[in-house]
Amino acid sequence: MSGKRLSPSDAMFLYGESRETMMHVAGLLPFTPAPGTAPDHLRDLMDEVREAPVHAPWNLRLRSPDLLRNPLQSWIEEDNIDREYHVRRSALPTPGDERELGILVSRLHGYPVDFHRPPWEAHLIEGLEGGRFALYVKVHHSLVDGFSAMRVLSNALSTDPNDRTHPLFFSVPPKIRPPREDKPKDHDKAEPEGVLFPELLAAVRTQYGASKTVAKALMNIVRSRRAGDHELVSPLEAPRCILNARISKSRRFATQKLETARLRAVAKAVGGTLNDVILALSAGSLRKYLIEHDALPSAPLVAMVPVAVRAKDDEGGGNAVGAILASLATDVADPAKRIQTIVASTMHAKSQLQGMSKAAILSYSALLTAPSMLQMIPSTAGHVRPTFNVVISNVPGPEEARYFRGARLEAAYPMSIPVHGQALNITCNSYAGSVGFGFTGCRDTVPHLQRLAVYCGEAMDDLEEALR
Repeated sequence: MSGKRLSPSDAMFLYGESRETMMHVAGLLPFTPAPGTAPDHLRDLMDEVREAPVHAPWNLRLRSPDLLRNPLQSWIEEDNIDREYHVRRSALPTPGDERELGILVSRLHGYPVDFHRPPWEAHLIEGLEGGRFALYVKVHHSLVDGFSAMRVLSNALSTDPNDRTHPLFFSVPPKIRPPREDKPKDHDKAEPEGVLFPELLAAVRTQYGASKTVAKALMNIVRSRRAGDHELVSPLEAPRCILNARISKSRRFATQKLETARLRAVAKAVGGTLNDVILALSAGSLRKYLIEHDALPSAPLVAMVPVAVRAKDDEGGGNAVGAILASLATDVADPAKRIQTIVASTMHAKSQLQGMSKAAILSYSALLTAPSMLQMIPSTAGHVRPTFNVVISNVPGPEEARYFRGARLEAAYPMSIPVHGQALNITCNSYAGSVGFGFTGCRDTVPHLQRLAVYCGEAMDDLEEALR
């Protein structure tokens, strides 16, 4: 079996794996079955699972599962895959509601993947009201990032509601890019082995150029802080907050679904982006939640916002993510003024990345977020000032409806990773005219987490009212 070495960014998720900080991500996908669907259709689907082929990346496992921090760790193909271990059937007490579904997937999200197997699981969940069912898919973050996960989702579901033969998601073969046409070679010259000097020199120049660009960007932050300009957030500005404490292994998950058109209308009104509105809604939700717990800091909360740095033709796999820091303006009571402050903050943060190469963005992001490593140590979590208070990300998904064997996908709710010092994660997926918010948190550190989802919907109403 051939091996593929993990990149440094992929390996980081293995290094961070522990009893409390499980580095897997997941998706909750609720479906409405097509009219006339047999009540036992999931039983038939499980029969199919036993014989279905398994394609990459779902057939990859770690070469050294007992030594996760192995610097030479690599992926190898697993030939003997126990499909019934990876794909399981669950049921809610009929008729199950959204709260019961949330409790079940919270429990499923609270235990680790088995690294002696390909690190993923899928649970078919039946018993929802109206004959609906859901699919919960969990996969370790070292294997895929959000971009890759949404690409897999798009490929694994059909755009045709009448398609009854589309294969299961793990049976969809990866897209193969057409081979590049190589330039004619001079066969009279021997081809030297190893890395050519021009290639090595180009790599050195790239790294040198990235270093100069990063240094300039960091100096911009220093000058901005000295001048008292808070629109460009530095790693030293996030206030202490109850969200930045040590966590347990228990998880809680809540969802909210809003129409994309509503968010885009607000974005247009304030001259911002869809992501700015997502930050504003998260800020409104967090402000109300923290006031309720008498724990709202006087200084604004700071969000770390992942930024994809892939080329347009990148098919995904692994992780390629940069980061910016943005103010959530939670100290501002007026929703209209709050979102204007957020727009200004993200514009300044993104201007730092303009003209940077991919290598420079990754280096800059690593330096920007490096201090957060200290707050993720169990003994220091909650005792040091956080680099940022919460991670908020948005992964674009398919714009048109998707189906599986005639069942329509209602929404895509992402589930992410709380860690020590970061007890809450907010991740969104856009899909078919809606944005699905997934609030993933530590059950013990963030009590009554489902209220955040409710307050997010109320924040949308408040924002629209404030901008009229």
